[in-house]
Amino acid sequence: MTLKKQIPNILTLLNLLSGTIAVIFAVNNELELAAYLVFLGIFFDFFDGFAARLLNVQGELGKQLDSLADVVTSGVVPGIVMYKLLQTKNSIELFNTEIVSWKSQEVELVPFFGLLITLAAAYRLAKFNIDERQTSSFIGLPTPAAALVVLSLPLIINYSSFDFATNLIEDKWFLIGITVVLSILMNAEIPLFSLKFKDYSWKKNKVKYVFLILTVVLVIGLQFIAIPLVILLYILLSIFF
Repeated sequence: MTLKKQIPNILTLLNLLSGTIAVIFAVNNELELAAYLVFLGIFFDFFDGFAARLLNVQGELGKQLDSLADVVTSGVVPGIVMYKLLQTKNSIELFNTEIVSWKSQEVELVPFFGLLITLAAAYRLAKFNIDERQTSSFIGLPTPAAALVVLSLPLIINYSSFDFATNLIEDKWFLIGITVVLSILMNAEIPLFSLKFKDYSWKKNKVKYVFLILTVVLVIGLQFIAIPLVILLYILLSIFF
């Protein structure tokens, strides 16, 4: 087996490695470092497919390996990060079942709700592998996009000067809502465009170019707050066009 055929798989394994290290940081409450590693993993995730198409070495092994890596980087990590964000000392009462006693220790139940993102991501990736409709576009929000939203939240808290945004993110009901919405969007029957380019003409890629231009403008103007707005823009442009 030639090295050429293994280049996309090596990039996919780098995605998996980034996600695995991010899990360690997330568990240790180093959410900022976890976020940067997930961003790195998503970078590798984008270029493994690009490399496979460029080298014409696409295959079933790469497809399965890619989804397995994404389960970690775009599923397990955002689930743990959401768990950590929901895990606060000043917790709210939720259905009177938030605190339980186990072996003389109190266990907070609400943060585990964040792991719904992990389950939804795994289900979406399994569907993707057997769905022949998603060769040139997506049906449902891609797991990396959902992961970007979640991983942007601790960065917004740390770096944003917008008090409204940070206060919103620190509200448990908002986080629960984000968890539910992202889990639904990942598995919804919503057609979304892909950033794969068959050619680079304006006519055939107008929506993609508009999206990329607006993304740059938002990131320059709003920095980390732009990330969830970019994902919202992605969904809206897909629906309208």
